[in-house]
Amino acid sequence: MGLKGRFGLVVSGGAGVVLVLTAAGCGGGGDEQGALASGESKTATITPAHGTKSVKPDGPIEVRVAEGTLQNVTVQGQGATITGKMSGDKKSWKSDRTLTPGTSYTVTAQSSHDGKTATATSQFTTLKPAKTLSVLDVTPNVEGEKVGIGMPIIVRFNRAVTDRAAVERALQVTPEKPVEGAWRWIDSTQVIYRTATYWQPHQKVGFNAKLAGINAGAGVYGAKDINETITIGAAQVTKGNISKHHMTVTRDGKKLRRIPFSAGNGTTREYTTTSGIHLTMGKENPVTMVSPGRKPGDPGYYKTVVNHGVRFSNSGEYTHAMASTVGVQGSANVSHGCLNLSPANAKWYYDIMQRGDILELTGSDREVEWNNGWGYWQLSFASWKKGSALS
Repeated sequence: MGLKGRFGLVVSGGAGVVLVLTAAGCGGGGDEQGALASGESKTATITPAHGTKSVKPDGPIEVRVAEGTLQNVTVQGQGATITGKMSGDKKSWKSDRTLTPGTSYTVTAQSSHDGKTATATSQFTTLKPAKTLSVLDVTPNVEGEKVGIGMPIIVRFNRAVTDRAAVERALQVTPEKPVEGAWRWIDSTQVIYRTATYWQPHQKVGFNAKLAGINAGAGVYGAKDINETITIGAAQVTKGNISKHHMTVTRDGKKLRRIPFSAGNGTTREYTTTSGIHLTMGKENPVTMVSPGRKPGDPGYYKTVVNHGVRFSNSGEYTHAMASTVGVQGSANVSHGCLNLSPANAKWYYDIMQRGDILELTGSDREVEWNNGWGYWQLSFASWKKGSALS
């Protein structure tokens, strides 16, 4: 049972804060639960109730009126901005996203009835979980960087995600030039977004992870939201034939340069340059090339420092300068698997490269694996989508 104050305000316990306004001969008044106005009775109820502690972050805020209509509802608190939706009859309002854990919130609801207005307020705190889920990093992540039209969005978390579907629903990608895309979970801590076709060049892509308050499973809640803007640059596409020893570079459909190279000699699988759709992953100058799995003195051991390296797989494949093979570049394959270029061509390619540019190679019997570096375009989009928790 509520306690009646001298102005006719009734504060109810239980699930919500209830504001009851009745006619009073001396006009209006109020306390921390709301303000009073003279007029006929009207009620506003806010859930969670005032003073509630350890509210689950994935629970909604709800406001209802028995009489009259809601005019406005605001939610104040640190962390994620909380918005909501009003019902068509303006009798109820419900938050449309999760709350930030370990946060104090103040909900203010304004209602009206027969031309009279009233305000109800509820203050509560959300649960502070023992474990929270955070984004460790998002790739691409270099401020001011322009990336290529094949660029994936790679998200890594600080801990394993139990409820992958719930987390995936919180990840939003909004390009200026729309294209279908999907997430694929690589493991419990990493998820990658790839489009069905290449991004349209010269645009901004928004990435928003509405993680705050998301129930990630096993008692873990999302700690905070993440917002990033990714800039897609020019459509730079390189196509090369390993058996013909040349590649042609285009930008936005226009030919820039035809470059002779010397690829892997093919004597072993290790020394065979991979065919398939690669993405340029980064550049290093200089870069040290060391034979994998071998130590000094072993057969086949090498350690070479080269300039202007552009990486395109995780199996040690780069384009890079190699002055000693200029004489056979364009006519023979003599490398350990990289694409040897002249010093001038290697520097030119290095200078124009954007991470996520397309490097499509044909002409060898070794296909790049879809999970070798950023070989994600080796999968059909139908196959890619099977890695989504929402498939």
